[in-house]
Amino acid sequence: MDLPHHGYRATKPRARAAPPTADPLLFEDTSSTAPPMNSQGFYTPAYNMAGPAGAPQGDAGMNNLFADPMASAAVMYGSSLANQGKDMVNKEISRFMSINKLKHFFAVDSKYVMKKLMLLMFPYTHQDWEVRYHRDTPLTPRHDVNAPDLYIPTMAFITYILLAGMALGIQKRFSPEVLGLCASTALVWLIIEVLAMLLSLYLLTVHTDLSTFDLIAYSGYKYVGMIFTVLCGLLFGSDGYYVALAWSSCALMFFIVRSLKMKILSSLSSDSMGAGASAKPRLRLYITVATAVFQPIIIYWLTSHLVR
Repeated sequence: MDLPHHGYRATKPRARAAPPTADPLLFEDTSSTAPPMNSQGFYTPAYNMAGPAGAPQGDAGMNNLFADPMASAAVMYGSSLANQGKDMVNKEISRFMSINKLKHFFAVDSKYVMKKLMLLMFPYTHQDWEVRYHRDTPLTPRHDVNAPDLYIPTMAFITYILLAGMALGIQKRFSPEVLGLCASTALVWLIIEVLAMLLSLYLLTVHTDLSTFDLIAYSGYKYVGMIFTVLCGLLFGSDGYYVALAWSSCALMFFIVRSLKMKILSSLSSDSMGAGASAKPRLRLYITVATAVFQPIIIYWLTSHLVR
C-alpha cells in the first residue's frame, strides 16, 4: 500500500566519483622497477651490453668482442696468416739479397757520416784506404771510414730530388712530372752504371770481393757532389756551378780510383796467371779509370738543367 508523503523527498546516497586519471601511457616505464627475483628470493642481474657505468663504450665493445670465442679464434687465425705471409716475403727477399748483409751497409752513426762526407769532398789528404777486416768479415761502416755504406747514397739521392724540386720551383719550372723524370733518370743511370761494372768484371774474369751493394754504394756517392754543385749554382750562378762541378768531379774521381784500387787492382788471383796474364792488371786499371771518369759526365748530365 502507498505510504503517505509528509512533505519531504526520499533521497539516495550518492556514490563518490573516482579521481580523474591521466591519459593512458603508450609504453610502460620500467626504468625504476627493481630487477626480477628468482624462486629463491634473490635478484637476478640482467646482462649489461654497455658494460659498467662510466666505462667507455669502445672498451666495452672490445671486451665483448674478445669474450666471444669465435672472435678470438678469428683473431688468432688472422695473426697466424699474417706471420706466415711475413715469413714468405722475407724468404722471397732472401733469395735475391741478404737482409743481414743489407743491414751491414746501414750500420752507421753520426761520427762516421761526418768523416765520410769530409772524405768525399777532401780526399787528397787521406792516407790509409784499406778496408779493415775482422775474421774475414769487413768491419761495419761505423768502425771503418773506408767501408762502403748505403746510408749516405740513399739520403743523398732523396736530398738531390728535393733540391731539384726547389731549384725548378725557383725558376718557375716545377711540375710533378718533371720531378718524377729527374728521379727516374738518376735511378736509371745508377742501374746502368752498376750493370756495366758487373758485366766488365765478369767478362774480364776479375775475381774480387766487390759485391753489388759495394758497387751501388760507390756509384751513389756521386749524389753528394751533385748536391754541392746544385747549391753552388743556385747561390752563385753559372760561375759557381762550374767551379763546384770541377771540384766535386776531381774529388770523386780521386776517391773512386783510390777506393777501387784496393778492391780491383790488388785482387790478382793465381788462376788468372798464364797466357795473357800481363794484360790483366792493365785491363783492371782501365776499368777503374773508366768508372772514375764516367762520374763527372753523369754529374753534369743530371745537374746542368737545374741551374740556368
